[in-house]
Amino acid sequence: MPEIQRVSTAFNQVREEIERRRQRLNDDLQREQNNWREQQQQLANQRASLPPEQLRQRERDLQDRITDSQRIFRERSRAIEQAAQGALVEIEQALGVVIRQVAASRNVNLVLPRPLVIFNDPPFDLTEEVSQQFNRMLRNVSMPAEASAAPAAPAATPPRAAAPPPAAQQGQPAQRR
Repeated sequence: MPEIQRVSTAFNQVREEIERRRQRLNDDLQREQNNWREQQQQLANQRASLPPEQLRQRERDLQDRITDSQRIFRERSRAIEQAAQGALVEIEQALGVVIRQVAASRNVNLVLPRPLVIFNDPPFDLTEEVSQQFNRMLRNVSMPAEASAAPAAPAATPPRAAAPPPAAQQGQPAQRR
């Protein structure tokens, strides 16, 4: 199996796409965390010049924004993992079909993963033929678009005076996705 995955164009395409999505998520998270730190620093600098109630409101707004952004990032992470699992299931199903076809074409009624085999004659090794047919059968896997990449952008805007209602509104579209 590891050899087949190593040479599988579909498996490598999925792995690379998942890595790209995770990297984008990490980059977005880093940008957002830097923005939070900047806003916290601004609040600290304004502490002496703002009335206590206004300061508390801005701190609450920032905390609401941080909480909402964290939820969005968790949802994005979960969506990436679900896309990866879905793609791997598709790959495993296609691989099972190919293994059965190759086994049937060679009149083989038992196929074992290589780590379970102590000794076998080379003609009984189906790995190369399965790899070739698998690459012909499944060149790539369609993965759902990364629909939740956009919700992090609204969180990057400065907090509004009435943060709790917009945070609730932002949460609704993300849940529909």
